[in-house]
Amino acid sequence: MNAPTTANEDLLYSVQDGIARITFNRPQARNAMTFAMYDRMAEICQEINADRSIKALILTGAGDKAFASGTDISQFRAFKTAQDALDYEARIDRVLGTLEQCRVPVIAAIAGACTGGGAGIAACCDLRIGTESTRIGFPIARTLGNCLSMSNISRIVSLVGPARTKDLIFKARLVEASEALALGLLNEVVPDVETLQRRADETARLVAGHAPLTLEATKEAVRRIRRTLSREEGEDLILKAYMSEDFREGMDAFLNKRTPNWKGR
Repeated sequence: MNAPTTANEDLLYSVQDGIARITFNRPQARNAMTFAMYDRMAEICQEINADRSIKALILTGAGDKAFASGTDISQFRAFKTAQDALDYEARIDRVLGTLEQCRVPVIAAIAGACTGGGAGIAACCDLRIGTESTRIGFPIARTLGNCLSMSNISRIVSLVGPARTKDLIFKARLVEASEALALGLLNEVVPDVETLQRRADETARLVAGHAPLTLEATKEAVRRIRRTLSREEGEDLILKAYMSEDFREGMDAFLNKRTPNWKGR
């Protein structure tokens, strides 16, 4: 059974033969995520939870340059108060938590850059397939000077361990596909985008044919085993970063394509 494609311009959604697909559709902005895109993704996950005919979900980005390059930085210009920062992280935690708890297997088909919030999305997925040009990372220490939420830190630590998490963030580097595969950030690497989309479809059909309750129970068991720090446990860290002079400097430098001048305050 097929469902018509629905579009919110920047995010495309379709269902075919029980396989759902979300495409981040801002290739001109390296598929940077707007707040509306985050919210629509969460809505779709809730729709899938209520529709037992859907057996798997694929996430991918339009074009070959990026899966998703994080949150659209221009949206941070509206941040003026501490509550703005807390509300932003609460929104992202809610969206990524909804994605992580989507009852069906979620497969990320990752071409090109997968950075910041995009890498956070990928970390919530059950399986991640990349191409030889895929690069994954959280370069915030050299771009914006903000920090990851406690939930995002918890997910990355569970994937690669605490030492490698610090290595990724401290060095602000993007991991090439071969290293990402070795670290567990990717489950599989294929040569190109065409092969990537075909392999994502094959994988989705494979898991769609397996016992759904086994998959659901396994997803939930793994989620329960991994303790996620609460948002409240990290509010002091969020405010320290987002309310700093450095964050304002980082945002201005990023938008004006210059090197930030960090002051540590």
